[in-house]
Amino acid sequence: MIHPTAIIDAKAELASDVEVGPYSIIGAGVKIDSGTRVGPHVVINGETEIGKNNRIFQFASIGEENQDKKYAGEPTRTIIGDNNTFRESCTVHRGTTQDLGYTQIGSDCLFMAYTHVAHDCIIGDHVIFANSATAAGHVKVGNWVILGGFTGIHQFCKIGDHVFAGINSRITQDVPPYVMLHDSEPRAINSEGLKRRGFSAEQIRDVKNAYRALYRKGLKLEQAIAEIAAISSEPHIQVFVDFIRNSERGIVR
Repeated sequence: MIHPTAIIDAKAELASDVEVGPYSIIGAGVKIDSGTRVGPHVVINGETEIGKNNRIFQFASIGEENQDKKYAGEPTRTIIGDNNTFRESCTVHRGTTQDLGYTQIGSDCLFMAYTHVAHDCIIGDHVIFANSATAAGHVKVGNWVILGGFTGIHQFCKIGDHVFAGINSRITQDVPPYVMLHDSEPRAINSEGLKRRGFSAEQIRDVKNAYRALYRKGLKLEQAIAEIAAISSEPHIQVFVDFIRNSERGIVR
């Protein structure tokens, strides 16, 4: 289960069935739950908690010191849920004391090769980072989000649930739920994704109407919010309204 060339600190805590490949290094303070497989040449450091049934491929670096120049070695953390896959050369950095003090990744996510999750990011469940997609510090990504290859997210941006960002997207403002980006601009809603996740035809119609009010009618933002709020009081629209109202960086538009 643990290759003889792997180096595991005596203060690390690994479930009895955790697999660790050749030449991997697991530092003090790391906790790894059952069913997780760590490939060869992986480095896991810091106060890092990794849940069940994760798979970490070769050359990944999890829980390493962040790249924030203000970081001075404070005891911050990395928290990872269950059933995630980290492909080759992924990097996930621990948090800073200037924010929540931790970086957190949910469950059932796929991080393809060369992806990066920076300090203090909060990543939801069922998220896909395609090859070389990167999130700068303090980014928040909702559930069921798909980021195309080479997508880059500016620090402090928020990405709503069910967003689809096409290849090479440059995200510098908040992206409301359900929106599909192409060439870094909002072009439609992620209707196919919503169908796959069980949204009804009526709910998808409501989301389309909300999108039209925000992006197609030339309304000022407060006018658009009022029109969207009148569409439905159900959660699938209320979350859209709340996201726009609570945006601090402004939304892509």
